[in-house]
Amino acid sequence: MAEIDQAAEVIEAPFEAPTANEPMLNKWFKAVIKLKASDLHLKADFPAAVRVKGVSGGRSKGALRALTGGPLADSLLRKGLMELLNPKQKALFEDKGAIDFAYDVGPPGDADRFRVNAFLQRGKLSFAARRVTREIRRFEELYLPETLSQVCEFREGVVLLAGVTGSGKSTTIAAMIDWINEREAVHIVTLEDPIEYLFSDKQARINQREIGIDCPTFHDGLKYLMREDPDIVLVGEMRDLETFAAAIHAAETGHLVFGTIHASSSAQTISRILDLFPETERRAMRQALEFNLKAVICQKLIKSIHPKTPVVPTVEVMISNPSVRKLIREERDNELIDVIRSCYADGMVDFTENLRRLVETGYIDHATAYAASPNPNELKMALKGIRSGQSAILG
Repeated sequence: MAEIDQAAEVIEAPFEAPTANEPMLNKWFKAVIKLKASDLHLKADFPAAVRVKGVSGGRSKGALRALTGGPLADSLLRKGLMELLNPKQKALFEDKGAIDFAYDVGPPGDADRFRVNAFLQRGKLSFAARRVTREIRRFEELYLPETLSQVCEFREGVVLLAGVTGSGKSTTIAAMIDWINEREAVHIVTLEDPIEYLFSDKQARINQREIGIDCPTFHDGLKYLMREDPDIVLVGEMRDLETFAAAIHAAETGHLVFGTIHASSSAQTISRILDLFPETERRAMRQALEFNLKAVICQKLIKSIHPKTPVVPTVEVMISNPSVRKLIREERDNELIDVIRSCYADGMVDFTENLRRLVETGYIDHATAYAASPNPNELKMALKGIRSGQSAILG
């Protein structure tokens, strides 16, 4: 495999000679695969570029680095695009000036998939192509708590992954789906926008549907979901009332539903869900959450000092128990953190405790931990072995 010189501004592209009748753009897609890059950028009048994780200068996503080969002509890119599109897609591109599509490179069943957006800018063509990986890592490789395997064993209900964009939610949820895939002969259906990881069937049968390619919208995908006989459902992002209501309905009918939401804590997750609904429906939704919400896993990525690990996740894990259900029912969401802190032995963990563990195991330094902590003073006490008192919420 080609090695990447992290100090170089330009990467030597490992181009392969094209086979007969092969689309010309495969030359660059195959280079991305060999370099194990995450993204390919093609822009008229500029050299091709790839995004390489672990290369400095690219923020948390990795730096963009140009490939050898010189500037690409707009006419060449347009010809290459037309080789990849069907007649309907060509008409859409001509009408809208942009097109989203999926493209496979390699033999069926073992192909590398790219999620491609081709668009016009200043009258010329550009591409942004994200490589959809099959490399799904295990919990221990991601430095995630063992509790997540306990969460994967729920038979029904809703499990939510919370965090901002780029916090690693998709990576964590992929690890959870694959944990089940390795152990249970179940049917898993995913609705994703976009597909981030490609699963290979192991014990489970997995069908992945991409919004905009396999079905028009989340609403359309959820409409037919129950006719597809799923045991487990992944809804890529719960961003509106209809999607969340459908997910709750799936949980109430005996399915385990995974989903993601933008929130920074378990308490905020409850608030974000309720904000999706009109005031008159929030009492009923609280009741639905009381009975159907099984776990909330909040996550953010922070810089690591470990030589082989550039970033690690810090997490808060809340698992539904009688105390959690009581607080949700009584609208005491701000006290959920007290239940989490009192239930470490049951697999729950808050950010303070998780950061303490990361410091003591040598994955992050004190400065990073304090910067990431929602309560630095409490973390400072925890690092000294002092745990804050718990409120009497069970009475």
